[in-house]
Amino acid sequence: MTSTVTRRLVSLADAAEALAVSPRTVRRYIASGQLEAVRLGRKTLRIKIESIERFIDSEPVGNWR
Repeated sequence: MTSTVTRRLVSLADAAEALAVSPRTVRRYIASGQLEAVRLGRKTLRIKIESIERFIDSEPVGNWR
């Protein structure tokens, strides 16, 4: 392989901490399609960092953008 593609993934708990919400709320965001997740194995979920960044950018409050 000549080029390496780096995909950054974080755990459910890390995503919840980054968004200042509970892990349950992160699961709701995944279920509604607001966040992209990858299932690794039967129980392990990882959330794409790019998805978290897009989510944050798409939810401005007032004139803070």
